[in-house]
Amino acid sequence: MKNHHPVNERIKRKYFTFLKEAKRYNESTVDTAAKAFNRFESYTNYRDFKAFHFEQAIAFKKYLAEQNGQQSGERLSKATLHATLTQLKRFFQWLALQPGYKSRIQYVDAEYFNLSDKDVRIATAKRQQQYPTMEQIKHVINSMTTNTEIERRNRALIAFTLLTGARDSAIASIKLKHVDLIAGCVNQDAREVNTKFSKTFNTFFFPVGEEIRTIVEDWVLYLRDKKLWGHEDPLFPATCVELDANQQFKAAGLSRNHWSNATPIRTIFHEAFEHAGLPYFNPHSFRNTLVQFGQKVCKEPEQFKAWSQNLGHEKVLTTFLSYGEVACQRQGEIIRNLAMPQNPASRDADEIAEAVYKKFCSSRMDINEKQ
Repeated sequence: MKNHHPVNERIKRKYFTFLKEAKRYNESTVDTAAKAFNRFESYTNYRDFKAFHFEQAIAFKKYLAEQNGQQSGERLSKATLHATLTQLKRFFQWLALQPGYKSRIQYVDAEYFNLSDKDVRIATAKRQQQYPTMEQIKHVINSMTTNTEIERRNRALIAFTLLTGARDSAIASIKLKHVDLIAGCVNQDAREVNTKFSKTFNTFFFPVGEEIRTIVEDWVLYLRDKKLWGHEDPLFPATCVELDANQQFKAAGLSRNHWSNATPIRTIFHEAFEHAGLPYFNPHSFRNTLVQFGQKVCKEPEQFKAWSQNLGHEKVLTTFLSYGEVACQRQGEIIRNLAMPQNPASRDADEIAEAVYKKFCSSRMDINEKQ
């Protein structure tokens, strides 16, 4: 059974290099493109791309809209259709400019991969994201046992995610040296920490409660003082697995290695929420919780700007982006001050209006005396 075309494979390899080296896309984007090409080639029975005609694009759209997802068993979502067809459109636009294909493929023919305006709006619509409340997260943390060092690690892991809002991929690669307990800060150095877009930034502990901070601090001190681990050791080490007497794998404490990916972290979250009797929320959803919490506690644009930078991005509330960067030192000062009790305003609107009126009258009297 035919499962590839040699000429297509060569031009695809060239396109993948173009995406990685020229467009600077990451591996996941390249994988998405490869998956889209596989769907299209399977439909065309791996015909040479030089034989592409716009009618193929039209027919493929109809075919794709009738396919079911492998996991859900339901029809592919509009978002999946849009993503697949967009990858194919970009590819054939690029292909129409390549030697050997210019005379075979019309650049405009790639437009036939477009969905209708209605379907595009459905595919790109922003939907409200589900996230846990602060109370739910703290309930999960309080429900976790700490009889073993693995259980202590797991509880500290969830507490750290709430305290910093760090992404799971970053958490899996953070070392002890990146955590400064005195400053209440985590240095997410992209040279060693797997941050999104390889961005380096400082995250100061969010004011989510002293009990959360204490859990994290106790864990760091346990690794440093009790286990005598050094700066290069992982903050959240992988589980050491050994064979028992029955030649079965079992957990045997902590290794001194990082997790290779974030999958074990999500597993820990899933088990913790299930144990607490709550629906599962992934680590990334904690960032949504922190954004909502920030909207409540931040009273000034500069405060929310610092809150946004603390999450490692600047798109939490776009209306505050024009206020410019908050200096790193000031960012930490603002975050720490938010943990302190806020004094209510000393004067209400009537008092302020009365003070302004008195000031106005006083100014007029001064002017009259001078005259």
